[in-house]
Amino acid sequence: KEILEKYHDQFTVQWEGVIGNMHVPSQAEWEQLLTSCSAFLFYGMERFMSHVLLNRLVAMNIPKCYLMVLLDLVRSQQSYQRITKSDIHKSHLHLALERPTETAMLLSLAGVGCVVATQWYTSLQENAERLEMLFQNLLSIGKTTGQTVHTLQK
Repeated sequence: KEILEKYHDQFTVQWEGVIGNMHVPSQAEWEQLLTSCSAFLFYGMERFMSHVLLNRLVAMNIPKCYLMVLLDLVRSQQSYQRITKSDIHKSHLHLALERPTETAMLLSLAGVGCVVATQWYTSLQENAERLEMLFQNLLSIGKTTGQTVHTLQK
């Protein structure tokens, strides 16, 4: 929340979405946010695709979303219990499609222009540092997405 407030003036003032623990977004809310955004930021627990129904995502058309940043793959005991209960009902193929590379491919096929995502499990603190660096490079300095990702890799 602090990072969003810090960079608020360098963004459009049309921020829309769910911040913090306001509520768990419904599938309809996910779809509305994804199809109406020009940029999408997910900063949350576990896999992004564990929050969105796969069959609904593959049917979506998201060409207006030029940039999607997925800072996910954070695990807590509570999130692990939730994801374990959810994963029991999914096939091995379905779970494979929720991995980072496969998620990026699915989002690209749905029309997302650029996907920036974590590839392995991390901590909330490390993702906060990545988000700060992303915003600083993209918004304050004005680097391209590619230049920003290259900076993150260092």
